[in-house]
Amino acid sequence: MTDPPASNLPAPSATPRYAAAGVDIAANDRLIPRYRALAQSAGRPEVLGGVGVFSGLFDLTAFPNPVLVASTDGVGTKVLVARRLGRFDSVGQDIVNHCINDILTAGAQPLFFLDYLAGSGLSEDEKVAIVGGIAKACAQGGLALLGGETADMPGLYQHGDFDLAGTIIGVVEKGHTIDGRDIRPGDILLGLPSNGLHTNGYTLARAVLRLDDAPPAHLAAHDHELGTSLADALLAPHTPYWPLLAPVLDRCKGIAHITGGGIPGNVARILPPDCAAHLQTGSWPEPPIFERIRARGEIDEEEMIRVFNVGLGLVIAVQAAHADSVRAALPGATVVGQIRDRADGPAVHVEPA
Repeated sequence: MTDPPASNLPAPSATPRYAAAGVDIAANDRLIPRYRALAQSAGRPEVLGGVGVFSGLFDLTAFPNPVLVASTDGVGTKVLVARRLGRFDSVGQDIVNHCINDILTAGAQPLFFLDYLAGSGLSEDEKVAIVGGIAKACAQGGLALLGGETADMPGLYQHGDFDLAGTIIGVVEKGHTIDGRDIRPGDILLGLPSNGLHTNGYTLARAVLRLDDAPPAHLAAHDHELGTSLADALLAPHTPYWPLLAPVLDRCKGIAHITGGGIPGNVARILPPDCAAHLQTGSWPEPPIFERIRARGEIDEEEMIRVFNVGLGLVIAVQAAHADSVRAALPGATVVGQIRDRADGPAVHVEPA
């Protein structure tokens, strides 16, 4: 890996007024070797160059007919929960895993990731914890942490506030993309469970659970109804489905990642115009955190399924003849519905079992 070139400019310690204004160049320079070690822990042999250069390079010659698949997203207001609890690594994992799942819907293998961390007043250790979570998820998902940006922006962010976003690039061989166009009436819908909210619905969850006013010690205490602490239930990292789903992608006609917009908003995105999806509630497990939110906020079911994943992380459309074999290959998968001819009305129906 290459380091930034030497410079004749004054040492960072010679910029005390910039540091007093909220941007400490010396502190940021101290992060470079720590970030470098994290990037090295999440590498791939196709990566060319190294940390400190102006751009990341990735060799695609191993892929005969590559179609690149890209996605950018953020963690949303889950960062406020992480900040309140002083637990920063989980949101780093969240942003990577969310993006992995987004490109998985096209059948893409993740290749590399770039992060953008912006804020004000974060300590060096807090920044390293966030990027460490990113590197951990990259290493687990088999993709490289190719680069990123850490921006101190006092005045734009209040002291201690931050936002986190990232971009992922993956690849699928030409002719093997998954886009839902082959979905037909009679196909079966399989569901893969989520472990909680993932990265959506935190603004509503924070409001109904009054998280901004709750003492951190209360949030960290064991909750018998949840089977864990409220903090752990809310900060459980987004589940990545690529390692699980990769062996059966050739039998998947469409994949919906249940994120913002909930079940109706995301399942509709994979359906041909003449098809409707009918899902049955109760056909997949629902983590207890959702009933807590539902009860405390007196939220009706229609709103719940439009805001939260309510326990359903992915919905997969498969031919009926393949449903049993695909389900057997996916631990935790359940049959959650089927595809029917679309008549007048919505494209997605979520009905009582």
